[in-house]
Amino acid sequence: MAMGFFHHLADEGAVAWSGGSEPGFEVNPSAIAAMSERGIDISREFAKPWTDEVVRAANVVVSMGCGDACSVFPGKRYLDWTLDDPAGRTVEDVRPIRDEIERRIRGLLDELGVPAQH
Repeated sequence: MAMGFFHHLADEGAVAWSGGSEPGFEVNPSAIAAMSERGIDISREFAKPWTDEVVRAANVVVSMGCGDACSVFPGKRYLDWTLDDPAGRTVEDVRPIRDEIERRIRGLLDELGVPAQH
């Protein structure tokens, strides 16, 4: 969801990669439905592991609770967003998580000086 919002709001103003320290096998169907309500299609996304190369290439690394499993490199900005996990939740339960992710992505783009598209 975070990458979906990032790509949608940043358009071509910035680049994002999505991955995880222990990625699942599919994108949560409730997350796909909740993002679809915002006109953002994440149905073609798939779980990807973070690699050292991706982390090294990033200016900001946003994690959502990966703790010691995430690679840490000096000189990188790291943000750990504590959010409820949407796994196994209904669309109704995912909506507040989606909205919080959008709020945080908008704040990050503002900090980075990337104008958010509407």
